[in-house]
Amino acid sequence: MAKDKKYDLEERLIDFAVDVVKLVENMPNKKSAAHLGGQLLRSGTSPSLNYGEAKSAESKSDFLHKMKICLKELRESLNCMKIIYRANLFKPDSGIVELQEECNELISIFVKSILTATNNKN
Repeated sequence: MAKDKKYDLEERLIDFAVDVVKLVENMPNKKSAAHLGGQLLRSGTSPSLNYGEAKSAESKSDFLHKMKICLKELRESLNCMKIIYRANLFKPDSGIVELQEECNELISIFVKSILTATNNKN
């Protein structure tokens, strides 16, 4: 994860996805790590891809729907990382704590964005 905060949301989501990939690739070779790693890989890379779709939304409703998918996937990613952390299925230098913090910040951004978009739609 970059040390400087990026304010371009698309770039932050891409960086988040890359960091998720790196975390998963370095998880131990255990059945539980493979299961949770696969789940995190799907949910952690999804927000970046769905945000790209949201930027090309066909309507305000379509935009909101795709933004809500991003939020749902970020929350799923955070919960998955919490399980991985508590089950100690990561390497000490994996950056999982920082990744959880970034995920929390992204969740906050999406909550506010969805609220703003909902208010602007009405």
